[in-house]
Amino acid sequence: MTSQSPPRLISDMRGARYGEILAVFNSEGRLRAEVYGTQMLNDCPQELWVTLDAAAIAEEMGALLVKLNGPRYWTLDGLGQKVPVVDPVMRDFNGLTMRRLATVDLGDNPSTQPYVDRYVNRGAVFFFNAGAPVYELVNPDGLTYVMQAYCVGVDPTLTEESLNSLGGRLDLPESWTYRARILEEELVVDTTAAVATVVQDEFENTYTLPR
Repeated sequence: MTSQSPPRLISDMRGARYGEILAVFNSEGRLRAEVYGTQMLNDCPQELWVTLDAAAIAEEMGALLVKLNGPRYWTLDGLGQKVPVVDPVMRDFNGLTMRRLATVDLGDNPSTQPYVDRYVNRGAVFFFNAGAPVYELVNPDGLTYVMQAYCVGVDPTLTEESLNSLGGRLDLPESWTYRARILEEELVVDTTAAVATVVQDEFENTYTLPR
């Protein structure tokens, strides 16, 4: 870590499990999603996750729709200080405690189409260790998105080990590539002062654009 890098506060996060709920609202003609997550609260127990009903949650919250996002596992190694970007509202979803973490600007398109940039106001710092594996998407302009978490909601058999060969299963857009590699030096993704750019693949694995 260089002297300009933010401090790491939490380590050993790789493989930690969590789940999220995205509630979509109409905000002055634009669609905005509020992200609630179990991160740092619990490990999203499967017996509670499977009881969640997206339609019932949307009705309760007055949302246009709700997306159950997960369960997910971190592919990063550490976290830095999080800058609150929304009021830290706590909610109980059928016994599963979550905190409001971020907002996502969906514009006028609530689609979950893969390989499309989404903009997440999350105020977070992610650390990927030197010598650790990373899994990346590279777009036609050469921009590299690093996977922050994989999802077992679409394919329950997915594991971190299987990510090495994930590229052969992806229906990548033209001129996109997928790669797995070992980091030669620490990678820090700091979005405390900027909105994060993220994409998902068709398995709902999430990748972030380092800044």
